[in-house]
Amino acid sequence: MADGIRVGVYGAGGRMGIAVSNAVCSDPDLDFVAAIDPSYDGIDVGEVTGVTGCSFAVSGDAEALLHANVDVVVDFTHIDAARSNLEFCAANGIHAVVGTSGFTEADHAAIEKSFTSSNCVIAPNFAVGAVLMMRFAELAAPFFETAEVLEFHHDAKVDAPSGTAVSTVERMAKASSDWAPDPTKSETIAGARGAVGPAGIPVHSIRMRGMVAHQEVVLGTMGQSLSIRHDSNDRSSFMPGVVMAVKRIATIPGLTVGLDTVLGL
Repeated sequence: MADGIRVGVYGAGGRMGIAVSNAVCSDPDLDFVAAIDPSYDGIDVGEVTGVTGCSFAVSGDAEALLHANVDVVVDFTHIDAARSNLEFCAANGIHAVVGTSGFTEADHAAIEKSFTSSNCVIAPNFAVGAVLMMRFAELAAPFFETAEVLEFHHDAKVDAPSGTAVSTVERMAKASSDWAPDPTKSETIAGARGAVGPAGIPVHSIRMRGMVAHQEVVLGTMGQSLSIRHDSNDRSSFMPGVVMAVKRIATIPGLTVGLDTVLGL
């Protein structure tokens, strides 16, 4: 539609970029007007992403976002590219919705400082169920003395633990500092107890073919345990959250980390 929110996609030829492009193109309130991916420079966006009803060339140059008068750009690339992409967005007053993982606290501080004329939402997970899982784990934390996080991802994921797992443990640690110590005195195989996250909460990363993105938080106290699990069986699970963030970002000033504010949690 002619008066919809004008959206660009960084990394349009990647797995998440293709999913985002299709979600944006199919939403009646959004106009898919620009795609950035140096690997597919000059190729029609339909050929690269499979979208229908949108026809323009993918560009390798971010300047295409300005030529297309983009309001919001979505970034699911890799951390080094994302840092540069966000600098461009901030300098040119373009809102940014970011699913790239690997940002540090220093990155967040720099991004918050730079986004003065537009807004930025960075979320470790755009699946609404995953956001609720993190919130439920945070609420449960004060009522349990032990907890562990298991995250499962496809075998092409290059970082561990996932941004969702890190965010979950950080939130649980902030919600409660009263965790029982790990009773393990020795490990027959080094690393058997996983990585040690904030407040000593163990995190286990599994990489396996056939999976997409899954996480289980297991909490225990006297006589009972609680398991909170979320499964993304397809990348389409992230798209409702992405589209929601694109539509609402203009009303959320500055930098927002996590999807909670977008969802009103």
